[in-house]
Amino acid sequence: MRRRDRHHHHRRQPRDERCVSCTTFNILAPIYKRMDNENCRESQYRAYWFSRNEKIIDRLLADHSSIICLQEVWLGNDELVDMYQKRLGDANYMLFKLARTNNRGDGLLTAVHRNYFNVLNYRELLFNDIGDRVAQLLHVESAMPFLQNRSTSCVHQQSLIVNTHLLFPHDHSLSIVRLRQVYKILQYIEAYLEEHKLGPLPIILCGDWNGSKRGQVYKFLRSQGFVSSYDTAHQYSDSEEDAHKWVSHRNHRGNICGVDFIWLLNPDKCRKPLKTSWNEAVFGIIKYFLQVAFLSEENAFALLKADSLYDHITYSSFYQALCQLGMVHPDRLKSEEIEELWSEADRDGDGVINYKEFQCIWSPNCCSQEEEDTEIDITDESLDTFEANNEAFGFTVKEAVLFPPEVEKGMWPENYSLSDHAPLTVVFSPIRMPCSPRNRGEL
Repeated sequence: MRRRDRHHHHRRQPRDERCVSCTTFNILAPIYKRMDNENCRESQYRAYWFSRNEKIIDRLLADHSSIICLQEVWLGNDELVDMYQKRLGDANYMLFKLARTNNRGDGLLTAVHRNYFNVLNYRELLFNDIGDRVAQLLHVESAMPFLQNRSTSCVHQQSLIVNTHLLFPHDHSLSIVRLRQVYKILQYIEAYLEEHKLGPLPIILCGDWNGSKRGQVYKFLRSQGFVSSYDTAHQYSDSEEDAHKWVSHRNHRGNICGVDFIWLLNPDKCRKPLKTSWNEAVFGIIKYFLQVAFLSEENAFALLKADSLYDHITYSSFYQALCQLGMVHPDRLKSEEIEELWSEADRDGDGVINYKEFQCIWSPNCCSQEEEDTEIDITDESLDTFEANNEAFGFTVKEAVLFPPEVEKGMWPENYSLSDHAPLTVVFSPIRMPCSPRNRGEL
């Protein structure tokens, strides 16, 4: 108990009034929560799901986050929905709900506190894939001015907030589906920025990503300049050593892993073209499948080369290998995407992939130095003034906390009963920063 009190004290430390906070939490829909009997679900016992969700709301209200992003909300039950609408509404939150497609029963709920943000626009993104997954996009503006320019006029910071819940990887072949879902989100953001002719602004992605720091979704977002807010706050790197420092989920198989993220992209980041990151991530999945089959680099090349008499891979053998790996499917890779991958791999354009070109797929770092993220060192003094014509607003991560505290040490406490996920809360502080020329007006 004393340990939990210390944790709560840490959460309640004084904050700059310009700070905003965001909580993401998969609250485990009662229709999915297994009871002691494997065939029973919590949704069959009103007293249980009602009490648990009351406690979840108690915790959310105690945290008093500026933005709350929930996943697996039982939107098919009016009583539970009314509970969230009433209690969060009374606490001055605006609520936005989005059910998964095909009447799955659960969905997303995003709550925005009126004291912190005004909602300028709200969009819904339906993936229309095998997982019936969806995403919410909110274009928000700070209710109070964060910074001032030299003419002392008020500047209200705008941001894009996304809430989503990606597909659970029931088998390895579904990893490409999860990657495509993230790709669709970033494409949608890119189109939204273009449609509204928006300048550079910070983007925050929240949700249950159903994948860890070791997966291609994580690497894909990192290649696009996003940072994991929790890892940033705790100074964890992308290394294998830091991959298991924290967890946020115990799945139905009993495995514990870190899958809940709040991603931050600031306007000062230089990023690769979106299509380039997509191709690299798909090649990473192909390599993973080949390694799962215990193939070395040389044996993988031989598999892709198939029966060719020459020391190169043809398009036909490449396509057949992807079929064998289970990647050719309307929900996985489409024919035109495979052709784009082929064009990316065939660097000299001679219609075949030789061993040197294959090595660029297997070990891309050997062929070209990856762009590195550059952090801008911005001091508190830089908050004093802002010039809109050559600078942009962003956020710095001040604090990030998972609950219960055991999960921050990579352990899952048996007495935790709110959900099979841990809520993650991040505190952001506004900063001004130079906008990367490559990223002005584009993702």
